Amino acid sequence: MKRRKLIALSAAFVTAIATLLISSQTVLVSAQNGKGKEGKGGDRDTPPPFYNPYPPGILPADLDSEIARVLREVDFIEAEALAQLRALPPPTLTNQPPILAHTGQRLNVLLGKVMNFDKNISPFNDRACAFCHMPYVGFSGPIPSVNLTMVAYPGSFQFRAGKRTAQRYTYSPSFPVLNFNQTQEAFFGGNFWDSRATGYKLGSPDEEQAQGPPVDTQEHALPDTACISFRLQTAVYKPFFIEVWGDAIDTIKFPHNTEEICETPGGAKVFGTNTMPIKLSPAERSIANDVYDHWAQSLDQYETSPDVSAFSSKFDAFLGDPATFPLSADEMAGYNLFKGKANCNSCHLDGRSTAPTPPPPEGTAPNSEDTGAAADTRPVFTCFGSANLGLPLNPRDAIYYQDKPDFFGFTANPFGFGFRDLGLGTFLRSGPGSWASPNDDWTQFAPTSDGKMQTSSARNVALVPPQCPTTEAPGPYFQKEFFHNGYIKSLKQLVHFYNTRDVAAFQFNVTSGHCPTGTTEKVDCWPMPEVPNNIDMTIGKLGLSDTEENQIVAFLQTLSDGFTRPYPDTNTFTGMCTTCNPATDPNCSPSRQGNGFLIPTPSPLPPCASAICGVAPLPGPKPIP
Repeated sequence: MKRRKLIALSAAFVTAIATLLISSQTVLVSAQNGKGKEGKGGDRDTPPPFYNPYPPGILPADLDSEIARVLREVDFIEAEALAQLRALPPPTLTNQPPILAHTGQRLNVLLGKVMNFDKNISPFNDRACAFCHMPYVGFSGPIPSVNLTMVAYPGSFQFRAGKRTAQRYTYSPSFPVLNFNQTQEAFFGGNFWDSRATGYKLGSPDEEQAQGPPVDTQEHALPDTACISFRLQTAVYKPFFIEVWGDAIDTIKFPHNTEEICETPGGAKVFGTNTMPIKLSPAERSIANDVYDHWAQSLDQYETSPDVSAFSSKFDAFLGDPATFPLSADEMAGYNLFKGKANCNSCHLDGRSTAPTPPPPEGTAPNSEDTGAAADTRPVFTCFGSANLGLPLNPRDAIYYQDKPDFFGFTANPFGFGFRDLGLGTFLRSGPGSWASPNDDWTQFAPTSDGKMQTSSARNVALVPPQCPTTEAPGPYFQKEFFHNGYIKSLKQLVHFYNTRDVAAFQFNVTSGHCPTGTTEKVDCWPMPEVPNNIDMTIGKLGLSDTEENQIVAFLQTLSDGFTRPYPDTNTFTGMCTTCNPATDPNCSPSRQGNGFLIPTPSPLPPCASAICGVAPLPGPKPIP
């Protein structure tokens, strides 16, 4: 611990200089970090100075208090999960192969739940998986001001942040192992926006996705996967982990400096390129790897369970008994548009056919009636594929500003605004900010995959806390963010983008924040796409009226769980709903929601960094601007 204490002594000087240089915006170190942290030996360290390379307005003014709020909610649900575990009748170990009979499945689900809400699985004991994925918003981002401003969520070392929105993980266990379909010439499966959690090792993309955030430098930021075993050795729920997975975890004898290592965030200069700084014997490392796999498997069981993927929406009730649970006139009209004229059902599958397409030139989207029979299935409203929707670059994304080294000598994005998010294409090249691809045969398909992001389930896209009944202004509403880069701020804008992206009068060769005078961004001006290749052309010019757009929004709201039975922990939100007054705020409408926070993209925009766009096989046929 001596090295960390010497660092802490110098932190006061560093902080004083940083205070003079950092923007005038006042954002304090969070209460969680600010009160210090106790290691295994009972030492209390002063946290390092926070990282703030951001210009004014990127970090929301209420970030400190909102972080503290979410951490309190995380603690509450963790305590609830512990109580549920302790009240569960113990299972009986029997059978060959061994089975935890009677309550074994529920035990594993609750184990996954308590681990999901354990914020000690981070260097500064201040980030749980749930911090970015809370139940009351369908396990997506729980801070309205972050959704409105910095897009990505701040990790354990503040204020490092990621590059994408907090993707909902309801129904994510349904995604199959990533594979290339040679007939369709497309990838299907995987988890994460870029599908990098392939499932190649554990057989479940969702399990492999759970292994990402704990060692992601921008999230939990643990420097070694063995830190999970180390922290689990002293976890209050360890007896339940042992009951499910055995006691091999206790056979690992960690070195005396393990706490010092695990309280230093990943990417720190001291680690260099060493991804396993904890020195373990081969046998101990193998056990730690097994523990990490079991960590992920229990989390997957929680996410697979009705506690998370509930199938309890109004639409589910309608499918089960349409006479007793009919959709309203607008909801039904929206559903017919969803599987007809709007063509949503071609990617967000509901178990029915999609309405037929007329011949060109009218054949840009189906506009006929769907007469297909409903399939006997549980629709998850995704095709499990990926698509480039042609979204503009969002200059609010925190990642663009993390081009300077932090206190630990780590630079998240050395490219600055030269960064381009090629999504699946970057992963297939094993490029920066993604994972290494486990299949070299896939690399050749990178140029035809650039810009593609996972087609998430449309379920729970509108889920909000009970006290905030909608995602749409004027509210009271809960401010969410949509798509991988958070560019869209309401469901109305989302549908309008699908509807009008390719309307000639709405297309402009500008970046976000530079729409011409007389136009309104996201209303009648769409900036150019960040990645111009492989754009999905089944959308963009659907010919929907304003009323029809609103009807599709009404249908999307029927996909929120909690209609047939309460959705677990959705009432734990303790924050404030947002309201606005259309008479005094020109952006107080679903169409212009969030436009008051638009900022201009740097002009001229630096070209795509060669480390991203100069990696073979090169992007094409168009260059990435």
